[in-house]
Amino acid sequence: MSELSIFIDESGDFGPYDHRSPYYIIAMVFHDQSIDISSPIEKLCRDLSDKGLKPDHCIHTGPIIRRENEYSTFSIDERRKILNSMVTFIKHSGIRYHCFHIEKKHIEDSVQASARLSSSISRFIRDNYSEFLSFSNVKIYYDNGQIELSRLLASVFSALLSDFEIKKVTPSDYRLFQVADMFCSMELLRLKIEDSAISPSEMEFFGNLSDLKKNYLKPLKRFEW
Repeated sequence: MSELSIFIDESGDFGPYDHRSPYYIIAMVFHDQSIDISSPIEKLCRDLSDKGLKPDHCIHTGPIIRRENEYSTFSIDERRKILNSMVTFIKHSGIRYHCFHIEKKHIEDSVQASARLSSSISRFIRDNYSEFLSFSNVKIYYDNGQIELSRLLASVFSALLSDFEIKKVTPSDYRLFQVADMFCSMELLRLKIEDSAISPSEMEFFGNLSDLKKNYLKPLKRFEW
């Protein structure tokens, strides 16, 4: 049986507009289960171990950039190397991704937010319907972080696909969920560049906008579905 796994993470929330969190972003990472990614995962684990982390360390992109939580004692170079290991993993994993977002200052409430996102996700599935139907089974992995998104996913996928399953996950258990987290962060950075809203800590981490685009945004863009 052919199976498509979809790992989903989000950035932001369905609450009222806040200038500190103006966007709500959903990242979906698609993995054709016929593609074996055990070797790239093993290499990533070795890389993390070489950098002083546990082999099964759960990578959180935002805190890496902002030097928060478990990364507070790591230098910029050390944190960059951790993030670069994830980029290398993505390049060799055969995955694809797609991001959806809304700008909350143009949204009246959570109902309108759900409607806008549902429309975008439905349109994406319909535009790629034949490929979705080529899989005998679709499994959606989400940590149930926000009930609005859980309901949205169940509604959209049940309306368009007859055979799918939603599985609640723990981020530390799945590398591809951590990849979805990274794509959320990269999409947020892309939107911030458009708004000239890159923070000092982000600029310090990446050095300059040219390096951010050249080393991260453009290489990862190649994996967009």
